[in-house]
Amino acid sequence: MESVARSQSAADPGASASNDKTLIYRQSRWTRLTHWLWAISLFFMLLSGLQIFNARPQLYIGKQSGFDYNNTIFAIGAENSDAGPRGYTEIFGKRFNTTGVLGWSGPAGQETSRAFPSWATIPSYYDLGTARVIHFFFAWILTTTLIVWLVASIVNGHIRRDLAPRLDDLKRLPQDIVDHAKLKFHHTREYNTLQKMAYGGVLFVLLPLMIITGLAMSPSMNSVLPFLNDLLGGRQTARTIHFTVMVLLVAFFVVHILMILAAGPINELRSIITGWYRTDPPAQNDNTAERSA
Repeated sequence: MESVARSQSAADPGASASNDKTLIYRQSRWTRLTHWLWAISLFFMLLSGLQIFNARPQLYIGKQSGFDYNNTIFAIGAENSDAGPRGYTEIFGKRFNTTGVLGWSGPAGQETSRAFPSWATIPSYYDLGTARVIHFFFAWILTTTLIVWLVASIVNGHIRRDLAPRLDDLKRLPQDIVDHAKLKFHHTREYNTLQKMAYGGVLFVLLPLMIITGLAMSPSMNSVLPFLNDLLGGRQTARTIHFTVMVLLVAFFVVHILMILAAGPINELRSIITGWYRTDPPAQNDNTAERSA
């Protein structure tokens, strides 16, 4: 995702390097570093997580699972049909044919029963042990970085100053929604209301929830935090929440990339790579307008 901090820093020696008044130093080195660490970590966690999911491609609600329980809400599998093997995805009892993508996939003549296809998992071949090692390694990188970012952002006032929606932001929300629907973007230093809500939702709801549910699924953590499973409704429910959070993060990523492309990818990428961001000319820059992406 794009940087979650408004990071123009007067103390940064590069902040006054340009005479162009529309070019500002917006993303600090720390912001850019955490952005890419999170992006890389989530990428490897997603693909290794899909490999782990392939070991048991069903989701349940409750503390137990198995043939004696009727609490499956999501499943991916394969079955025989008159036309041969086919893959299916079942959601709340409704079954869809997903042959070639989910449940049954592979090169022509070499198809196999597999929840997520080989191109969507790390490793591409079935190796649960390696997938778990990769998943946990990047999970700890993500968790450590998020904790450090959170502490630093509280201390330096970044959360209060840049991410917490104010009353004026909420008043502008309807107009922000209309402008985004029209792909009408204004490039300013401040985040708009939709950005604050989206970034806040990811940083303070989705990522912490993903970490907590991940810990709840770990048998080794049961003795350390025995209350987590009960709090979340059982390990199977925690697994379902974990998977749902992953889907929401993927949806956020897709929308985020689309907004970057619509707002001007060169300017957006320059900002998160070099820190420099081009704003609208002063005559056109309205403080009440939102910034893109």
